[in-house]
Formats: sequence, structure tokens, C-alpha cells
Amino acid sequence: MGRAFEFRKERKMKRWGHMARTFTKLGKEITIAVKQGGPDVTGNPRLRALMAEARTEQMPKENIERAIKKATESKQGDFKEVVFEGYGPFGIAYLVETATDNNTRTVANVRSYFTKCGGSLGTSGSVGFMFDHKCVFRFKKTDAMDLEEMELEMIDFGVDELFEDVEQTKDGSEFPVVVIYGDYTSYGAVQKYIEDNGFELVSGGFERIPNVELKEVTPEQRSTLEKLIGLLEDDEDVTNVYTTMKPEE
Repeated sequence: MGRAFEFRKERKMKRWGHMARTFTKLGKEITIAVKQGGPDVTGNPRLRALMAEARTEQMPKENIERAIKKATESKQGDFKEVVFEGYGPFGIAYLVETATDNNTRTVANVRSYFTKCGGSLGTSGSVGFMFDHKCVFRFKKTDAMDLEEMELEMIDFGVDELFEDVEQTKDGSEFPVVVIYGDYTSYGAVQKYIEDNGFELVSGGFERIPNVELKEVTPEQRSTLEKLIGLLEDDEDVTNVYTTMKPEE
């Protein structure tokens, strides 16, 4: 298994423990997708993938409808995706993705979290090069699927990692999935392959995978670093936090 598998395992455990935050994140991403591509899922592949994820996460229908309405009402402010980069304590790089309708507020909040934990907010490009921007898809696995053959087919679509995993829904039930990581620019081609083959899409989106050697930290250092992660993730404007800290074994 590659780095994406290990990285995903850690993030998955966090997601299960923060369902309300997942709904907020999905709501903002749905709003942005509708703003960019319209409310018709037929012509908006990003929205189709997000709707699939919302169903898997058992996101309430009214939350989905509210996110779409927010995008189509002209009086509502526009959410913009803004990436922040910086260093936490002990030389750990942080990359923070946000979706905000008030960048001044978000900048001030993110900077305050870094300062409070002994870190510093950097400039654009200061740590971004340490992370590869990947598209990632999950779809339900069936017994008829040959993953080795599928991986060979999908190399031409920019896929560089494919593996089997297990997903858990809000009610605790589990089901096997195929997880695919590919180049950021391959999103459309990979989604088309999944849909053309009739696979049941669970989610499709983007992640940042560290491309540098992850740093070992002591338990005490990890506690401080996770405090910063917690402050960032608790902010309603923050959608994802990535670091170069080595995950716990």
C-alpha cells in the first residue's frame, strides 16, 4: 500500500468522529459546486459526486436543499475556496483549505490559531510544494471486480494508486469500497470511467497528500500539534487540514 492509503486511514477515523462537521463541509462544497456548474446534476459532475457522498454520509435532505438554495439565491454571499499555508511548532508544515464568504474573518481566525499554538501563518507557496494535489474517488466494490485489471486500465486516466478499503456509515454498517487516487487534472476522466462502467459512486473529491518525509514527533509534541489541528477544524470556514506530521502507528 502507498502513502495515500496510510494517509486516508488516519483521516477516515477522524471523519467518523465528526459527523456534524462533515455535513457543514459537504454543504459548503455543494454550494460551491452549484455556483460553478449549476444545480443540474446531469451537467455538473462535481455536484453528482458530492450528492453521492451526501447520501452515503446520510446527510439530511433539508441540509442538501439548503446548500443548493444558498447557491441559487443572488442575495447570498459567494463562498470562495482559499488555501492557507504555514508552520506549526516543531517544524511541521500545515496546509489549510477553507470555504469562506468573508476572507478577512477567515484570515484573522486562522492566523490567531497558529499564533496561539506557537506556529506562524506563511505566504502562498511556502509549504504547498510539500503536498501533491490529488483527485480521489470511492465506489462500492463487487465480487465481479478485478482490481489488478482495473488498475491497469486506469493508468491511462492518470490514476496512480488503487486499493480496497472498508467504509462505515453513520449507523455503523460497513461495506467494501475501491479507492482511487489520481492526478488533480484527471478528475473528469476518472469520474467518467466510473460512471460509464456502472460502478456505484460513493464520493469524489480532492485531497492533498504529503510528498516529503513525514516527521516523527513525541507524544507531548503531538498533543500540541493536534491542538492546532483541532482549533482549525473547529472553525466553520475550514474544510480540510493537512500536515507533514507522521500519523500514529
